[in-house]
Amino acid sequence: MKPVQKFSDAYLQRCAEMSHEEIVRFLDDFRRIHGTQRSPSRLISIKVPEDLLAAFKAKARLHDVRYQTQIKKLMNLWLQDRLL
Repeated sequence: MKPVQKFSDAYLQRCAEMSHEEIVRFLDDFRRIHGTQRSPSRLISIKVPEDLLAAFKAKARLHDVRYQTQIKKLMNLWLQDRLL
């Protein structure tokens, strides 16, 4: 059984007020996020506690995955509301 997505009145109102350009940008971003288009990558800098990063890297090695790839997968899962 698929979950039902509920939208607040405020969200629906915001959607109704979107310009054509905003809608096109949203659809393009959605396609990139969900894999139908590749988006260029951007180098970022983020502070992470050393012990957390070390543990994350160790677990990634145990599962034979690159830790940065795993971070990107987690970001995508979160955007798809599959993570809190």
